[in-house]
Amino acid sequence: MKRSGTADLPLHYGKVPAWLYERMSILGLSIVEAILTDYGKDEVLRRLADPFWFQSFGAVMGMDWHSSGITTSVMGALKRSINPNSQTLGLYICGGKGKFSRETPSELIQIADKTGLNGNDLVKASKLSAKVDNTAIQDGYQLYLHNFILSDSGNWSVVQQGMHGSDGTARRYHWHSENIQSFIEEPHTGINGISRGHILNLTDSGASENRKGILDISHTDSAKIMSDFSRLILPNHHDVQASDVDLKRLGALLYLTREQQPENFEDLLMLEGVGPRTMQSLALVSEVIHGAPSRFKDPARFSFAHGGKDGHPFPVPTKVYDESIQILKTGIEKSKLGNSDKLKTLHKLHEIVIKTEKDFTPDFDLQEIIEEERQNSWRFGGKTVFGDAQKPSGPQAIQLSLF
Repeated sequence: MKRSGTADLPLHYGKVPAWLYERMSILGLSIVEAILTDYGKDEVLRRLADPFWFQSFGAVMGMDWHSSGITTSVMGALKRSINPNSQTLGLYICGGKGKFSRETPSELIQIADKTGLNGNDLVKASKLSAKVDNTAIQDGYQLYLHNFILSDSGNWSVVQQGMHGSDGTARRYHWHSENIQSFIEEPHTGINGISRGHILNLTDSGASENRKGILDISHTDSAKIMSDFSRLILPNHHDVQASDVDLKRLGALLYLTREQQPENFEDLLMLEGVGPRTMQSLALVSEVIHGAPSRFKDPARFSFAHGGKDGHPFPVPTKVYDESIQILKTGIEKSKLGNSDKLKTLHKLHEIVIKTEKDFTPDFDLQEIIEEERQNSWRFGGKTVFGDAQKPSGPQAIQLSLF
């Protein structure tokens, strides 16, 4: 049992534009289907319960890489695309933001009636997870979002988020049924939020005597506490800086996709005809699908797949985004028909990136990479919440030779 992370997420206002939300729903579903194909339902739940993976997942979908809006938008997009396919996928998403969070119990009862699961136990798990994070942990954050994700086998994860009343920052909490021994014994797989010094956390191992006294007063039994805790801290700045990414990993990926063309690799012939820019995105999407947990410590790196809606690190390249979706969807559909070559090729792409990293020494300017993306954004259908990317005045942008 563990709590796998904490981080504060700067609050971003504004609605996700329809052109991005639609793409997020499609890409999110495709990534989930690819994980289901290779690893199964329990792995999807485990990933969603990992704060580092979740943030990277949102970044690769074109959301602002560090903002609290990732939580609401990613879970909303997934609920929109997964629930109509729940019987096939074996996954269900309940709840949401504000009033939708209060609909979780009734949604769980309906799912239980369809699947034969114990609805009362599921409702209890949902309510207790929210009660612990809103009451037993008094860290200044009040919950405003609660999503309960479950499989038809009865396993589940919870993703919920609270807002700090004084400064508008957000903290995200993750739960996973695999790790639950008690709802008051260090139950989280992760909590995201900036450290604000000492807080009241009645689920912490050091609060056992406090809990015992409270429980004695209320004539109930006390419980033993377990602890395993780490922290993810995201910065306040919107721009992506060199300190935010693993330059060795990003540099190796850029070198592979820009300098070493796919036709040079026999294993990547199934991706023949895919340009370097789309290959860059596919490599990061493949990492979200196949990467080990240790590879998600720098979520900002995944924003180099499809940019960010606010223009950081660069506008969302919608043409590249659509090509990534089409390749992934085609691979999934062919896999359902017994031909998994394309999905295997994406896995191979991830393996080649890892192999390239071993002997790669980063020697490039990250800001030059970002500037190149911005200068060429108009070519790739670049968009932000502020409008379409414009063609630079003067000489046309030229791809930089950085390696």
